Amino acid sequence: MNITHIKNEISYYYKKYGFIRTIKKCFSKVVHAISYRIKNYQVARMNDYEKWIYYNEPSKEELEEQRHHTFEKQPKISVIIPMYNTPKQYFEELVDRMIEQTYSNWELCLADGSPEKNKEIEEICKKDDRIHYQFLAENRGISGNTNAALMMATGDYISLLDHDDLLAPFALYEVVKIINRHPEVEFIYSDEDKFTTLGGKRFDPHFKPDFAIDTLRSNNYICHFSTFKKELMDKLGGFRSNYDGAQDYDIIIRMSELTDKIIHIPKILYHWRVHPASTAAATAGDAKPYAFESGIRVLQDHLKRVGLEGTVEHGITLGIYRIRYAVKGTPKVTILIPNMDHIGELKTCINSILEQTTYPNYEIVVIENNSKKEETFAYYKEIEKNEKVSILYYPEKQFNYSKIINYGVKHTTGEYILQLNNDTEVLTPDWLEEMLGYAQREDVGAVGVKLFYPDDTIQHAGVIIGMGGIGGHVLKNLYKDHRGYFARDSFVQNMSAVTAACMLAKRNVYEEVDYMDEGFAVAFNDIDFCLKIREKGYLIIYDPYVMLTHYESKSRGYEDTPEKQKRFLGEIERFEKRWKKELEAGDPYFNPNFRLDVNDYIVKNTKVDFRNVT
Repeated sequence: MNITHIKNEISYYYKKYGFIRTIKKCFSKVVHAISYRIKNYQVARMNDYEKWIYYNEPSKEELEEQRHHTFEKQPKISVIIPMYNTPKQYFEELVDRMIEQTYSNWELCLADGSPEKNKEIEEICKKDDRIHYQFLAENRGISGNTNAALMMATGDYISLLDHDDLLAPFALYEVVKIINRHPEVEFIYSDEDKFTTLGGKRFDPHFKPDFAIDTLRSNNYICHFSTFKKELMDKLGGFRSNYDGAQDYDIIIRMSELTDKIIHIPKILYHWRVHPASTAAATAGDAKPYAFESGIRVLQDHLKRVGLEGTVEHGITLGIYRIRYAVKGTPKVTILIPNMDHIGELKTCINSILEQTTYPNYEIVVIENNSKKEETFAYYKEIEKNEKVSILYYPEKQFNYSKIINYGVKHTTGEYILQLNNDTEVLTPDWLEEMLGYAQREDVGAVGVKLFYPDDTIQHAGVIIGMGGIGGHVLKNLYKDHRGYFARDSFVQNMSAVTAACMLAKRNVYEEVDYMDEGFAVAFNDIDFCLKIREKGYLIIYDPYVMLTHYESKSRGYEDTPEKQKRFLGEIERFEKRWKKELEAGDPYFNPNFRLDVNDYIVKNTKVDFRNVT
């Protein structure tokens, strides 16, 4: 807006409304302009998470609208809290936040196992008739105290809350919104963050994946904020004292055995208070080390109940667990390695397999595709002297990775097929045992691994659908000794896809999904293959305990000719057409609050579209 325009507007307003109203109007516009600039300046200084909060959490006006919204179903939510020597200040903040909830049909059930009554606590409980307080006169432990609170509950759903944490004021509203949209739901959980006692600064948001059983078996990523249908909680029978410290983990794991009607709300509904005595503030679990031993027992007993044989141990840090599944028998593994010349890389690959591998029953099948060099065929003759190695000659001249792999699968006899790039080097001696432990499960379709570049940065730690367009490797270029977002590079988890540079699957899975799609000659064939596997109801596993070096693109080359670029664009179009729905919905194992234009778990600093969520 230029000066002339402003003068004309003032003149028009003056003639129409007079001097006083014109002055008021000018003053109002100046104030608005200053406020706008101040707000923009403040937003510019925010970090990404602060911007996410600013753009995505309800305003005061929106919260007021929620308070006046009437749901068709208005279930009572019983929030249960075990108490023990609860600081008055923390408790009052908790109660005030409950009273601020924009959904009103709730009750707060408090069971206090403190050694003495606290009159201040009792007075705070009188703030609202929906608060029910019981002094137990004894400490029954965290599970016993929680069960006492549970016994007080009269609601349709049971929500869990710690005595020193806070719910977002719109938390119950979001839960009830899900219940109205999905009345069949039996378990609901949300994202969470932490906040400091001094200053109340929010940080460390945990944006979680949708329900993933192997991720849960590695780490209680669900944690807060969780809500159970009352009938489901009745079946579970409450909390068990022999798992104190991991009692929430135990009940969530047992929940997963009884229902698949689970919904994740990808919004921050829970604030975890950080203070010296809290688990949130603990370094490597120092505050409650017994909790992580309880976690081992939770998982070991879970495996027995679901009929899986394996041993549980601590992972990269306390709170992360590793399951070593037992291999049943010694099924034959066929390792398929497509190759065209590049015998230097192929030698490194084959030698690493022969020298490192501890699993006995495997064969290496090199699928020869259009090599030209005499030394390549001389090397073939040399390695075929080893009874574990054979050469399979692919008859076509044109390179088509999917066709080559399909040819290899159909001309070999292994019960399990391991696709392996010729430019890889095995670093983990028990790699086949580790992968087989997962691949033998009836619910698993394929297993991928952790790959490193030669400079010890990550090349592959799972594929995210939609990242970079079609799909991208998450945590790419993270250094080997660094931990990714919530250590996601370092524990077993479910993913939508993994790279075929090293991927193990049952032979019958290939047959069931009609092999690899030969329309993807070079790109996206592995992602397409994994999505076809998931379409059949199987899980995809990322296993970081198997590690290889990947000298990526040395053998295949780059899309550096018009012909290759045309083929690449055609494969993009083919993928987008086939998996349009999945691309639009977003990867269920990658929270919609993360950016897709970077290979990392980076929080969006803009408005997020939640319309397609749940």
